Amino acid sequence: MARRPQARVARVLLDGFEKHFAKIYGAGRDAKGLFENQRWEELRALQVARLDWYDQRVRECVERLRAEVPAELLSEAHWGEVKLAYIALLLDHRQPELAEVFFNTVTTRVLSRRYFQNQFMFVRPSISTEYLDLDEPSYRCYYPAHHGLRTTLAALVRDFGLSPKFEDLERDVRFAVRALRKALPRPLHAEPNFQLQVLESLLFRGREAFIVGRAVNGLTIQPWVVPIVFGPQGQLKLDALIVDPALLATLFSSTRAYFLADIDVPSTWVRFLKQMLPSKPAWELYAMVGFGKASKALFYRDLLHHLRHSTDLLTLAPGTAGLVMVVFTLPSFPFVFKVIRDRPRPPKDTDRKTVEERYLQVKRADRAGRMADTLEYADVAFPRARLSPALLDELRREVPGQLVEDGDTVVLEHLYLERRLEPLDLYLRKATAEQVDLAVDDFARCLTELAITNLFAGDLLFKNFGVTRLGRVVFYDYDEIDLVTRMRFRALPTSPFEEDELRGEAWYSVGPHDVFPEEWPPFLSPDPRVLSALKRHGHLFTPGFWNGLKEQLLSGHPGRVAPYPEAVRFSAARSPP
Repeated sequence: MARRPQARVARVLLDGFEKHFAKIYGAGRDAKGLFENQRWEELRALQVARLDWYDQRVRECVERLRAEVPAELLSEAHWGEVKLAYIALLLDHRQPELAEVFFNTVTTRVLSRRYFQNQFMFVRPSISTEYLDLDEPSYRCYYPAHHGLRTTLAALVRDFGLSPKFEDLERDVRFAVRALRKALPRPLHAEPNFQLQVLESLLFRGREAFIVGRAVNGLTIQPWVVPIVFGPQGQLKLDALIVDPALLATLFSSTRAYFLADIDVPSTWVRFLKQMLPSKPAWELYAMVGFGKASKALFYRDLLHHLRHSTDLLTLAPGTAGLVMVVFTLPSFPFVFKVIRDRPRPPKDTDRKTVEERYLQVKRADRAGRMADTLEYADVAFPRARLSPALLDELRREVPGQLVEDGDTVVLEHLYLERRLEPLDLYLRKATAEQVDLAVDDFARCLTELAITNLFAGDLLFKNFGVTRLGRVVFYDYDEIDLVTRMRFRALPTSPFEEDELRGEAWYSVGPHDVFPEEWPPFLSPDPRVLSALKRHGHLFTPGFWNGLKEQLLSGHPGRVAPYPEAVRFSAARSPP
């Protein structure tokens, strides 16, 4: 019996997705070997290259459809049947939620925008992922009551099969046992179900591998993560056992680069991580384990759901208006929407293409826990009734080239979304003296940690930084970001002529990449409390500090920005118990 033509289209679509997933899966497996051999540049290149693979596979799939399928089958008249045929192919699939996202993306390339509805796309999931780990669980279980906690932890580490030797695994395990015992309720009584559960594969990011697990004892569930790093002699060591909820949240924060991992059934990993980090939405966890397009789709579903179940208006975001972006928000939804102005306001000298390139640069960067991740969307429709008059006027005035008004709907052709943070300048205005000191100290750490990863913020005004719910200072305005190694950090010249110093503009030549750190403090804030706090970080305002970092980067020996504090590292303790 001949296959129906719609089934043939569905098969081409699923082939395209499976080709994409096979490449992602292969990258996760390759990461282990690159880590073991300390091939850091290749590991980083793999992380960056992975971000482009999805769009490449989508283009290939669309080209194949147009080459192999009659044009009439790629129309709205047949697409509903194509979707039904595709659902049939997903009934026993191990990544149905990702395959649905791939289908949606191809649909947007094939059909007109007016057909972006559930009849033709997966606005809601069609296949449950609830029990996909029944055959092959995503995690392994170990039972310390049988062999003791130390022996069990050591076996757990060895089972990952890392080829380099450990400096002293027994020593590290003693540290880990002490940290885990401190985290569990005292006195520790082993219940019949006492077990350690660990994800079946390591997660890799930067120069670290991470064991992700949880201790289950009765009704107590204690999440934990163990980073594995190389010591100075090229041998492995367990660096810490992280149990603090705030540290776990920042470890998996979207302000950091995504992990590489050998993941066959992503939904089971996300479910495991969600139980560890209940405050993290599923879309963010999908992004953290390397499935950015699924993350965007889940986030968009959350946005649509929220719009249907709320009544407040989208309004211009509070704070100082940006010169490059129109920024607006929905007060009841903790994100901001950013649209590049058709013509940035003076004195900004940039264009849309340059801004988009810099946002892409941030997407591919390490981010060091100091840069807000962005979700990028095209053709986002809002009900006209949900836009405040002031916002609609601003969009008509500033982004007419990206605005389509279609009856009761307003469509923005391109925008970014970021988690809403309190702008640092607004935070400092109402902060106590102690809060000012803490925020300025973290601002200094933010600049330093970004620089260690070869990122220079460019525009250092406090309005371009935000404060997270955990009190961390994060950078979120990327239109002037650049590489530290491209900048020229200079001392302010001194003229022998007094009239030069009295001029209203620089009497000396200034190149496009010239930076004068001595100018920053009064430029950042006139508040004496802030200026006093900045004095504690005087090294930041000297060209010597920045040029020293630049030399390190150029020599190929950058510093390390650990995603957890020095105090929790095993090396911070005097000796193992």
